[in-house]
Amino acid sequence: MLVDVVFVIAGLVLLAAGAEGLVRGAGAVALRFGVAPLVVGLTIVAFGTGSPEFVLSVQAAAGGSGGIALGNVVGSNISNIALVLGVAALVRPMVVQARLIRREVPVMIVATFGLAALLWDGGLSRLDGAVLVAGAVAYVVLAYFGARRGDLPVVAAEFDAALERERSLRVELLLVAVGLGALLLGATVLLRGAVSLAAAVGVSEVVVGLTVIAIGTSLPELATSVTAARRRQADVAFGNAVGSNAINILAVLGAAALVRPIPAGGLRPLDLAVFLVSAVALLPLMARGSVLNRWEGGVLVAGYAAYLVSLVV
Repeated sequence: MLVDVVFVIAGLVLLAAGAEGLVRGAGAVALRFGVAPLVVGLTIVAFGTGSPEFVLSVQAAAGGSGGIALGNVVGSNISNIALVLGVAALVRPMVVQARLIRREVPVMIVATFGLAALLWDGGLSRLDGAVLVAGAVAYVVLAYFGARRGDLPVVAAEFDAALERERSLRVELLLVAVGLGALLLGATVLLRGAVSLAAAVGVSEVVVGLTVIAIGTSLPELATSVTAARRRQADVAFGNAVGSNAINILAVLGAAALVRPIPAGGLRPLDLAVFLVSAVALLPLMARGSVLNRWEGGVLVAGYAAYLVSLVV
């Protein structure tokens, strides 16, 4: 069992490092070729911070561990709202100004409820996966052209300041290659440890995906959002969380279900309820001026802690 824990920790470290390298490298390459910072932040960075979920879930589905893939996405989306944005708000209260992000929140909510509807029959088929992937393509196109049309100058400045571009092209491409390699290796190592750990502890793979793996694969989002909050870049923090959630549902689970149908067994009604509530929790925020205060961040984090306790108990 100790070896399994070591594999899980090593896998999480590799996934976090791989995502960091991929985000820095791919973002810088895109900027070098003239892509606007707002477009990079809402598409490439969102895909990069969601890359651990993508690689891990596809490998899990291919290996017959669909429960880990499903638990990873559901758990990651819950943690992106309750943990990531909650902690970021505790660091510094946030005011969201980007019109595009406010338009994307309803898209994320529709994707969340759409996934719940697809799971109603007991799992995700390959046809369900194709529908989700088609939704992912539509979402990226919407985000890309919406960002290209522009937003408030102060929002564009936030995304511009959050991105790095001071390396040579060779170094940037090397970061992309090393990041991808670390992601693949990390997912392989983490899956081996997680499957064995679930069997040793006597819990379902879904529970492991909802807890350890979900938190671990959300570390890139947490790091990005906390850093953005400290720099008063609330739009970057929200764009990262909302974009990653939509991509997790549409692209990650869609691709995983295309590889192999995913059963929903092991996912409790409570898990789905928290999944849905965490998505709609942003609606009151959007309705009253797009402000997330410290006390609201504290409520989100406390709610997430209570949810984790329910999983352990």
